[in-house]
Amino acid sequence: MNILVCISQVPDTTTKIAVGPDGTSINPQGVKFILNPYDEFAIEEGLRLKEKHGGAVTTVTVGGDAGKEILRTALAMGSDTAVLIKDASSPDSFAVASSLAALAKETTPDVVIFGRQSIDFDSFQVPSMVAEMLGWPNVSIVSALEINGTTVKAERDIEGGKETVETSLPCVIAAQKGLNDPRYPKLPDIMKAKSKPIEERAPAGADARVTTVEMTLPESKRLNKILGDSETDIAELVRLLHEEAKVI
Repeated sequence: MNILVCISQVPDTTTKIAVGPDGTSINPQGVKFILNPYDEFAIEEGLRLKEKHGGAVTTVTVGGDAGKEILRTALAMGSDTAVLIKDASSPDSFAVASSLAALAKETTPDVVIFGRQSIDFDSFQVPSMVAEMLGWPNVSIVSALEINGTTVKAERDIEGGKETVETSLPCVIAAQKGLNDPRYPKLPDIMKAKSKPIEERAPAGADARVTTVEMTLPESKRLNKILGDSETDIAELVRLLHEEAKVI
């Protein structure tokens, strides 16, 4: 089975984000970048499919040279090859999807696996875009996956429950948390991954269809009200949470 896993590099969730001087991007100074957490489930599922059905796993990301770091993480986990589609122009979801779809058309994988979404922009668009460009079925938010021959059975999370769907290969899958437990790469594998080659490719060259006009941090609206523990104070707290904060 030929498996293509698409991953992305995102700021660490504990990193304090600041807007850059241009006002349309984050300031990378002091920001720690990591493998998108949902993509860990995608890599793990690709490796499990390889172990069950044979074949090879190729991991790909779109971005600048810094993206090689997460590709080496994938190699250390067990990915066979890694591809960097080198594009440091901060492309939008459409441009990223175009480059990934172009690679898939050339390499003809049986299945393309993504994390459900990236945790930075949360656009939740790229997997479905790639599927549309390839003309393949797409199943998102997948929490259980079974492939027998060309038949795909997937369980996906929906509001208030689970949904089981069936489709066929080739297809695009977007992995949800809970699909598996990602393995931790061992130290020898991490060391070996540092010397493994990473193929570099040019982007598809699709024009971006979305432009960031302005980026701002959310305003803090803390009222800093201090209440006691009397029944009157507790009643007031409940009222404030209900009427002002609107969280209950």
